[in-house]
Amino acid sequence: MVPERHPLPPVEVSRETRARLDRFRDLLLAWNKRINLIAERDETTIERRHIADSLQLLPLLPTEGAIADLGSGAGFPGLVLALATEQSIHLIESDRRKAAFLMEASRILSLAHVQVHALRIEAVPLTGMAAVTARALAPLCELLPHAARLLAPGGIAIFPKGRNAEPELTEAARDWTMRIERFQSRTDPDATIFRLSDIRRAGA
Repeated sequence: MVPERHPLPPVEVSRETRARLDRFRDLLLAWNKRINLIAERDETTIERRHIADSLQLLPLLPTEGAIADLGSGAGFPGLVLALATEQSIHLIESDRRKAAFLMEASRILSLAHVQVHALRIEAVPLTGMAAVTARALAPLCELLPHAARLLAPGGIAIFPKGRNAEPELTEAARDWTMRIERFQSRTDPDATIFRLSDIRRAGA
């Protein structure tokens, strides 16, 4: 039996934030003609498939503290969240071309609270994060070691997952203990969003 998933509240943004999200979308589509940021087939569904999918994580974030987004890619969810919050956000992306896009988007959109790290996750000298996010990056068993290193005591990890959410969690639970909260995605009926806290190595 699959555990119950809690509903997520709808996210409403200001007119100013909506305008900045639209500007970000247009910038991404322009860059996508030069480098592969999103699949071409996703360009017509970018609002729901990528922007709304990222924005729905906003109510799950802590209200204070810095956030690290792992494997930020085209800015999902990290840059989208940065457009809706003033919290410090670190975008970690090892692909130099994608990192260049994130830097340019942050500059154009005046996101002074965003810092881009063009490094592999394990090489980023960050600790004490209030939250860690990652979307479509890696299985939970690979994400949890990064989260455990980066998070402050009491910090949370927010990981959207698709149909393999529960099998991934079962595999990860062999080596890790954590407090698990499940939320129903508002953009994909088959998707689950995990909010994980008290992440520790099993037996630690």
